[in-house]
Amino acid sequence: MSERLAAIDIGTNSTRLLVADTDGVGGDAILVPLDRRMRITRLGQGVDVARQLQPEAIGRTIDVLRDYRVALDELGAKRARATATSAARDAGNRDDFFGPAEAVLGFEVELLDGDEEARLSFLGATAELDEPAPYLVVDIGGGSTEFVVGTTRPQGLISVDTGCVRLTEQFLHSDPPTPEELSQAVSVVRDHIADVEREVPEVRSAATLVGLAGTITTIAAIEQGLTTYDRDRIHHFRLEKVAAEDVFRTLATETAEQRRHNPGLDPGRVDVIVGGAIVLVTILRTFGFDEVVVSEADILDGLVRSLTS
Repeated sequence: MSERLAAIDIGTNSTRLLVADTDGVGGDAILVPLDRRMRITRLGQGVDVARQLQPEAIGRTIDVLRDYRVALDELGAKRARATATSAARDAGNRDDFFGPAEAVLGFEVELLDGDEEARLSFLGATAELDEPAPYLVVDIGGGSTEFVVGTTRPQGLISVDTGCVRLTEQFLHSDPPTPEELSQAVSVVRDHIADVEREVPEVRSAATLVGLAGTITTIAAIEQGLTTYDRDRIHHFRLEKVAAEDVFRTLATETAEQRRHNPGLDPGRVDVIVGGAIVLVTILRTFGFDEVVVSEADILDGLVRSLTS
């Protein structure tokens, strides 16, 4: 029986909405998306240093959630699930956000731990994927990156505290970043990946690398020169390692003003895309993949599927 469901993902860099008609249960459910939205809200601005959510960041995010509440009502979503991830996990004053957010939405906002975030991302990304297994699903967020390996379900997973916003705020202070800053950022990401290999050795057995979230979809859009967003050209696009390296080198040597003119680069990602690209290319280099399969199905799809179970 078809049911209209929705999910909201409140991340470190962006806040996203998915409303879909669903038929079936869990990973076997058929999803027919009706509305997907993404707004750059930067909830995690300054969290890595202050360990506090900033009032202006909370305000930006609440404004978007207010718009999303209207969309839920207009589209007639019967049930919805809203979750917050890395920025909220790290902030000591997260209740300053959760209270107003729940008041605006009319239902609870859940705080996901890294493992549950990884599990839901895997569920969303692999449900309709026809590639050799096992899969290594990588979700590069603003404050954390999730690594999940498995076939029909996760067999090993880990969340590490590096992402496009966190890496930028920690190391990439010049415009453009200096070679020393870039080298230091790459070194830190390598250390995190060493933790991944130690804690989840199954990652070395993966046959297909699947990449999720804004950093990877943006690099795919830049590589294709997309002047307007086209989900069909991004979803399951094969982003070759050589191409990802080329995009990274271009972005890393441009000033922010030069960078913003790249087709496919959302203005809200201009200042953090180099940090995200560092995470992606370091993953490709370390694990030896020649390409990453880009997926537009991610934690949002996993959240909607979780409501069908």
